[in-house]
Amino acid sequence: MAAPGVWLLSRLPLCAQTRSLVRCPALRRLSCAGTLAADFRREEQPSGSAETGCKDKTPMKTFSEVQDGRREQAQRTVLIQCPNKISEKKFLKYLSQHGPIHSHFFYESFGLYAVVEFCQKDSIDSLLNGTQIPTVGTEAVIPFRSRFFSLKLKSPSGHITEKSPVQPSNQLPPSSKKLSELLCSAESVADQLTTLLKEFQLTEENTRLRYLTCSLIEDVAAAYFPGCTVRLFGSSVNTFGKLGCDLDIFLDLEETRKLGTHKSMGNFWMEFQVKSVPSERIAAQKILSVIGECLDHFGPGCVGIHKILNARCPLVRFSHQASGFQCDLTANNRIALKSSELLYIYGTMDWRVRALVFGVRCWARVHSLTSGIPGAWITNFSLTAMVIFFLQIRSPPILPSLDALKTLAGTEDKCIIEGNNCTFIRDLNKIKPSENTETVELLLKEFFEYFGNFAFNKNSISIRQGREQNKPDSSPLHIQNPFETSLNISKNIPVSDPCTPLEPYGDECHAVCFLVRTFLMMPCLPLPLPSH
Repeated sequence: MAAPGVWLLSRLPLCAQTRSLVRCPALRRLSCAGTLAADFRREEQPSGSAETGCKDKTPMKTFSEVQDGRREQAQRTVLIQCPNKISEKKFLKYLSQHGPIHSHFFYESFGLYAVVEFCQKDSIDSLLNGTQIPTVGTEAVIPFRSRFFSLKLKSPSGHITEKSPVQPSNQLPPSSKKLSELLCSAESVADQLTTLLKEFQLTEENTRLRYLTCSLIEDVAAAYFPGCTVRLFGSSVNTFGKLGCDLDIFLDLEETRKLGTHKSMGNFWMEFQVKSVPSERIAAQKILSVIGECLDHFGPGCVGIHKILNARCPLVRFSHQASGFQCDLTANNRIALKSSELLYIYGTMDWRVRALVFGVRCWARVHSLTSGIPGAWITNFSLTAMVIFFLQIRSPPILPSLDALKTLAGTEDKCIIEGNNCTFIRDLNKIKPSENTETVELLLKEFFEYFGNFAFNKNSISIRQGREQNKPDSSPLHIQNPFETSLNISKNIPVSDPCTPLEPYGDECHAVCFLVRTFLMMPCLPLPLPSH
């Protein structure tokens, strides 16, 4: 029988995890999953013992290999809006005339949608050639062809399923009631952390939908920049994403620049005629402005486009209504992609890393230390960096510092971006597993105790060096950017009066003083109560 001890988090409201203007999709089911999807699930799950974190002997793919495989999978996939109560058997039979289907699943988001993955890309061309531009009465349509389709019925009664439609499975974070029940039934804090990870992490279907959405945006951008790549970065790919998180993507034009190689004949070679601008930033602003206009006018399902071009990193923010994702599109944001790769390595090395991160993030949400609304909050990136740093200073270390990963790097790993040294080993199989056998429950307790006594007023956190440093400025919380080392990733946290009364749900929750004082509040520690 489960111990009656309950983690404090189970008694706090967790249902309002992400409030989005666009409804996140509820996925219906995964059918004909296929071996490729199973391979991806196996590769992206944390490996090793639940007690020690020691890894098994299964070779692990690099970040780039996983991304390339997912991207290729997405290029063989289409998104189809379907009539309600459609016959799944007849639907698949109809699509199979264009080629064998590898896998498919349904989900709901302002209607019923199907994600269908073909075995060959040629099937996509066949489907495109057999699809017509719709007519909408007296209105004019934009004849834009994409892999986002709408299925219509010639004779509706003949294709509607006679049975009641299958209820879609919910892919949103669990409700407060459900999560409370799950946490109450857990045998230990370690089990509770594992439960949080299981309930909040991205599912296989959600991951596939993210890559497909990214691929559809790439199709739009390729109309202006043939050969470009739109890449996912951030929570969607770094192993720390949770259901409902935003879709961070960037337009990568580096490959476009490399497509043409100088082919000289005699004393000549050919170059494209291009326009030039004073800086890379201005170029990014102009490119994103055009892509934003294109998404607004021609991109099916893209709504609420906002061009935020004067930000430190210019971006276009929009909602992809069909998938339910809030999207942020930037240009040539390669350092952010490298940061995602670093977090992917840390998250894959030891299962305890992700379990701790999900637990600490959940704790921070219920204490209003983080928020989905931009502002003076502790960000998830900052909390993740704090967990990584804590695991670097254990004895023995559970995670190596970035500098240690740099010393293991080979010539193929060398990477300099905008003058910043972003070199570290990329092959996980060449990193020696940690000999640390501390339980995740003990680590969580020690995490709170360590930061409860951390000298935030004079020390900085550095995952590059894996040790405390003297703080270079007066910021209340200083966490060094691992690649752009002169930057503070928690710079958004304002200075607050340390004498202000502690009000967890007031304005002071924005300030780091509340974070520190909350660390020191023992009743907030997620430790089980004694059994009766």
